[in-house]
Amino acid sequence: MTRWIHAGITVLLVASSLGARAVTVSGEDLLEARQWIAARFQGGAPASTPDPGTGLAADAPPGSEVRGDRPSGFFSADPPFSFVYDGRPSAEAMASWQRVLRSRSLDAQRTEHTLSYTDPKTSLELRCVAIEYHDFPTVEWTLYFRNTGTVDTPILEQIQPLDVQMDRGDGGEFLLHHAAGSPADGNDYGPRETLLAPGATRRIGAAGGRPTNTDLSYFNLEWPPGRGLIVVVGWPGQWAAEFARDTGHGLRLRAGQELTRFKLLPGEEIRTPLIVLQFWHGDWILAQNVWRRWMMAHSMPKPGGTLPPPQLVASSSRQFDEMIRANETNQIQFLDRYLEEGLKLDYWWMDAGWYVHHGGGWPRVGTWLVDTNRFPRGLRAVSDHAHRKGVKILVWFEPERVTAGTWLTENHPEWVLGGAQGGLLNLGHASARQWLIEHVDRLLTEQGIDLYRQDFNMDPLPFWRKNDAPDRQGITEIKHVTGYLDYWDELRRRHPNLLIDSCASGGRRNDLETMRRAVPLWRSDYAYEAIGHQCMTYGISLWLPFHGTGTVATRNAPYYGAGFTPVEPYAFWSNVTPSLGCGFDMREPLDYTALRRLVGQWRRIAPDYFGDFYPLTPWSRDDTTWMAWQFHRPEAGRGLVQVFRRDNSHYESARFPLRGLKSETRYRVENVDPGTAADMTGRELAEAGLPVSIAEKPGAAVFTYTEIQ
Repeated sequence: MTRWIHAGITVLLVASSLGARAVTVSGEDLLEARQWIAARFQGGAPASTPDPGTGLAADAPPGSEVRGDRPSGFFSADPPFSFVYDGRPSAEAMASWQRVLRSRSLDAQRTEHTLSYTDPKTSLELRCVAIEYHDFPTVEWTLYFRNTGTVDTPILEQIQPLDVQMDRGDGGEFLLHHAAGSPADGNDYGPRETLLAPGATRRIGAAGGRPTNTDLSYFNLEWPPGRGLIVVVGWPGQWAAEFARDTGHGLRLRAGQELTRFKLLPGEEIRTPLIVLQFWHGDWILAQNVWRRWMMAHSMPKPGGTLPPPQLVASSSRQFDEMIRANETNQIQFLDRYLEEGLKLDYWWMDAGWYVHHGGGWPRVGTWLVDTNRFPRGLRAVSDHAHRKGVKILVWFEPERVTAGTWLTENHPEWVLGGAQGGLLNLGHASARQWLIEHVDRLLTEQGIDLYRQDFNMDPLPFWRKNDAPDRQGITEIKHVTGYLDYWDELRRRHPNLLIDSCASGGRRNDLETMRRAVPLWRSDYAYEAIGHQCMTYGISLWLPFHGTGTVATRNAPYYGAGFTPVEPYAFWSNVTPSLGCGFDMREPLDYTALRRLVGQWRRIAPDYFGDFYPLTPWSRDDTTWMAWQFHRPEAGRGLVQVFRRDNSHYESARFPLRGLKSETRYRVENVDPGTAADMTGRELAEAGLPVSIAEKPGAAVFTYTEIQ
């Protein structure tokens, strides 16, 4: 039970003393980004004020390009990348290379700058394709290396698409904000801070070839007084980043694919990881929200031209051994039961095991054909039924992992890294990739699938490394990663309304290149207790605006529950996300009245998850603490606050200073359950804080606030 006022111990929980400053893209940040871009990608400061549409000087003619008539030392000494070519550092090797800069407008908010370098001796071409954003202080780039000659190139190695030197001045030390990945241990997405002291080196990277196995590839580097840089590596493979302090004020930042040492064959082209930088001044939490806004504006998938809306999905995975014992009848039965109870679903989720698995259970993958013994009319019978009821269909695939004795190993072992014994479907193999495109495209169409879910329950790195020749180290990984992205791009081209769900044993492939094409509806395989879910929402929301998980119905039970499943508001609210998954046993007694009420309340607040995110307490797994956060939508004049009193907390009441509000504006603040309301000014909410009392432990409270006109 939650109330506005409760007699008991009261504590003021303060996340920050930074007040109510709103999230804005400052002119100072835009100017710094613009100057940095001009120096590295435009040959220095432009001759006149740049046009926001082209990025060129206002008096530059259409189709302008800057050729290599600038001082030769500029490009060779100060590009934001490095490599070693034929045993020579890139700064030395590129001094004699021909250089060309071309810029073109992509749209009103983006200009593309392409720096091309050509080695006249070996015919190696390097293209650095950078995108400048005019509405955010953001720049991104990717390197492409191509052998334009008729013989193999010398060895190209130690490619660092990001290699920059920074100087903090005398203000104070560098502080690195970063986060855990998704190892499924209860600490997934947990925020971390590392002080980069003089002489220290901090190396962070992927494990096993899945990019967020252990660490997120997203960083926020802060240094006094109130300055910082968001740094993101987009690479669904084995990446590494190194933050190396000198003994003075400097820091060298390098990042890229972990291992590169290869020759390029005639006509061959490879790419590097995507690098994104975003500049900021002031408050690192506000900077995180500028990042969230940039993600929604420019990087999240928009099937049909819009961001994915909040969605309620349901499955019967627990009840039918994933889908091993699922059939047409019980899938329709379960779907209908949700609807009969007034739980309007957006998607019905058919998970692993709907295919022919040769008696090996759901993990035996590689024959991507519907099991007609259980689905005599295919999955189409279920999808047609769902569509008639206004529900879409989500279906699980895992095309990259291949087991022995399946169609792929029996018919095309040459496509599999591991051959007939099974292993990794080689998406760098053109024929394998084309077959996969055509086959999955046909299944999506024939079976009426609306949302494609791709899992990845293996570490690919051993297969990549084993298949590299000594003078081709890193090539297998590059070609697989490129093929994986091309595969998704083609599916999206053929199905422009298709949403893709990215899963890799939970959230182990949530790098930026993947998140540009998909959303993580199953953000972690750790789905067992409420505190873990609270902590995951806190951590992942700093970086990814859209994510999902399953509903924990009980305090310490798997997301789907088992047998009789009581509905506990504390557990429910610990799990709510923009995408909310359910896996209740609809054949068992359940408090559907409570569930309908909770789901209805979630529907009301769900759009606010697209707002700015403010942690209101420290991140902690300690069961004696409270945890709280705020999502704020200034454009809509509203937001929400979620508060959790954990099992062993002695405090019954607390106040939480809110952020982003207008000081003199009055807000109607509502406790969602039981629906009581009070009016407070923005100043009161920011300075005195939102008063919250929770009598039960554990307990949860959800508040909304709306500007009073």
